[in-house]
Amino acid sequence: MSKSCGGACGGDATSAADTDIQASSEAPGRWVSVYAVPKMDCPSEERMIRLALNGFEEIRALSFDLSNRRLKVVHDGEVEPVTSKLKTLGLGASLQETVAANPETIKAADVAMPTHSEAIQAVLNALVDKDNGVIGSMQEIDAVGHRVVHGGEAFAGSVLITDEVMKALEECIPLAPLHNPANITGINACTAVMGKDVPQVAVFDTAFHQTMPAKAYMYALPYEYYEKDKVRRYGFHGTSHKYVSGRAAAMLGKKPEELKLISCHLGNGSSIAAVDGGKSVDTSMGFTPLAGLPMGTRAGDLDAGILQYLMNKYGMSIDEMLNILNKKSGVEGLSGVSSDFRDLEKAAEEGNARAQLAEEKFAYEVKKYVGAYAAAMGGVDAIIFTAGVGENCDKMRRMIFTGLQPLGMILDEEKNRQRGFEREISTESSPVKIIIIPTNEEYMIARDTYEILHEKVDVPLV
Repeated sequence: MSKSCGGACGGDATSAADTDIQASSEAPGRWVSVYAVPKMDCPSEERMIRLALNGFEEIRALSFDLSNRRLKVVHDGEVEPVTSKLKTLGLGASLQETVAANPETIKAADVAMPTHSEAIQAVLNALVDKDNGVIGSMQEIDAVGHRVVHGGEAFAGSVLITDEVMKALEECIPLAPLHNPANITGINACTAVMGKDVPQVAVFDTAFHQTMPAKAYMYALPYEYYEKDKVRRYGFHGTSHKYVSGRAAAMLGKKPEELKLISCHLGNGSSIAAVDGGKSVDTSMGFTPLAGLPMGTRAGDLDAGILQYLMNKYGMSIDEMLNILNKKSGVEGLSGVSSDFRDLEKAAEEGNARAQLAEEKFAYEVKKYVGAYAAAMGGVDAIIFTAGVGENCDKMRRMIFTGLQPLGMILDEEKNRQRGFEREISTESSPVKIIIIPTNEEYMIARDTYEILHEKVDVPLV
């Protein structure tokens, strides 16, 4: 299970290897090199890096921190070949430091993992390790939950994985060619190592949004593209939106069915969902995660005619154009500074006009979606902020709510400046509550897995 794709503005996600790395001037030895990878925000980029570095015999281990877009490479020998290879991937990788590795880090990392099955086995061995493990034996593992990006129209909720489910996941590969194959490989690896007797559950990013009405998910294209090719709005970040909307109801002391909520998952990847009566009725991402808000490096909504214009003018292929839209646009493309909102804020404070514009553009688009969804639902009871930027960037939240006071959305400036915990940040008199809820997709995966194994026994959101 992995964290959701998200950016950070004061984010606190760290890698497990962080505490094992100690600075040293000693040489030679085994080393840990730390890279900033600003365009690494999803498992697809992680997979790209793993494949690129697969042939380097001197690499002992890779540690990925997607939320903070950092990569740690445990290796022998020189770091230059690794750096050169990473630069060819177009993800903006830059070497931050190389330090001597703690011997215990090397011991833990010095495990051959040429296949997914061997990697899963290494994880299981660590879990039952007599000195550092957290369980006594494999018999304590009752089930495995998997985050699966795309379930198409086949799945409106999490499901026990069967042969029929695996066939459906394969049929969804054209809808998520970078993500679903990796998800399927992970499921097969667990089956190979743990056997078919250990139940596995698929939890879909798209499932929560399957309650959208046709007027929200259909595009105004010839209808046969929906009938034959399943072209429609699917939406993503569903596990996050489901979790925070449930927690918001608990915080407000009401049932989900009683509330109209707007959930803002704002990070390097961003989406907004309108949740009416506990069900998603609209969301900003579309057929792919490229739609909606401008993000760290994704363009978000734009006039499709721009693609034809630029491709014709510069002789670009569709793949080259999509690479620009996904990897070179968003606040990074607009600012010329970074996809990291922390860097953006710093540059803006130093007077960088394009960084200021990027911040203003992002806040403006969030504000438009909030207003649109409030109108679509006929009102709103609370607005939720989650993910790296949503949870941690008080400046961005202040920019978003400036001018929304007439709609009953009144920010408490002192509460807004606080960090690190679940809370309301609206004033006591604000008709619409503004809430910060750190997302917990891993908990939702575990919760759904438990519920399915116990025939939907009620498990509270915590």
